[in-house]
Amino acid sequence: MNDQINWYKRQYKNALKTYEKLKTTKEEIDLKLESNPVCSHLHKDLRDVNLDITITLNEIEHIESHIFKSTSQKSNHL
Repeated sequence: MNDQINWYKRQYKNALKTYEKLKTTKEEIDLKLESNPVCSHLHKDLRDVNLDITITLNEIEHIESHIFKSTSQKSNHL
């Protein structure tokens, strides 16, 4: 059971890192859009990064539920 919890915790940490990178990328795109607001490539990149952020946040929520479930099951067995 500890191996499973540790695996979820590693996944959670990786997802948080990915989220931080995506936020930085979004900020960079937003900054570029300020100087060039009609650039279709930047708008496409922004849509893609927003979608990736949404997916990553869903993944984080999913992992959190598994960690909570695993830790509550572990405490019930004690």
